[in-house]
Amino acid sequence: MLDGTHALFYLGPLAVSTTVVTTWGIMVILILLSWVFTCRLCIDPGPLQIAVEGVIEAIQVAVSEVLPQRGDTVFPFVATVWIFIGVANLSSLVPGIHSPTGDISATMALALLVFSSVHWFGIKIVGLRHYLKHYISPSPILLPFHIIGEVTRTLALAVRLFGNMMSLEMAALLVLLVAGLFAPIPLLMLHIVEALVQAYIFGMLALIYIAGAIQTLEARHPLKEEES
Repeated sequence: MLDGTHALFYLGPLAVSTTVVTTWGIMVILILLSWVFTCRLCIDPGPLQIAVEGVIEAIQVAVSEVLPQRGDTVFPFVATVWIFIGVANLSSLVPGIHSPTGDISATMALALLVFSSVHWFGIKIVGLRHYLKHYISPSPILLPFHIIGEVTRTLALAVRLFGNMMSLEMAALLVLLVAGLFAPIPLLMLHIVEALVQAYIFGMLALIYIAGAIQTLEARHPLKEEES
């Protein structure tokens, strides 16, 4: 299994690691698959289309339950995060592939995307002035605590996914070293379940962070309409 920090090649002084290559490979595959699935939609769907529609509908239901009023607004982002992390976590099942989520740099990038999305949706819904104002409400004394909370929440989100996926891969290697090929199927099933669970938890935490920010802002500014 390749180390995610291993440099495959260089673009000038910039080292391109296996994590970057794997991440871009997953993105290309997902883009191509989404294009194929959307181009071949039919009224009488086959098993594959039913499975894909089931996954999308399950994510849509989860989003609407947490954020019923703004579900359509955040659904594309949350669904993309959920699907990407699920595929990235499972990519280590391919021989010779290191899961990008087993690299702290990749999980930190994902956490920063969630961090940015919270502010993006907040500004989009209540406007920049009202959004910045909520950091000093009800008192400016709370500003440092708001900032510390944002930073620690982002770090926790990144480290949690990285730690779980790294430990999962290490546990799999240790079991294979001890048991050899006598326990490949149970180990494989455990890896799949744990990878999907970690993707679900990360996506749900991202959804809760976004929903919490949106609902708090809307409660303070109920008359503010979303900009088109």
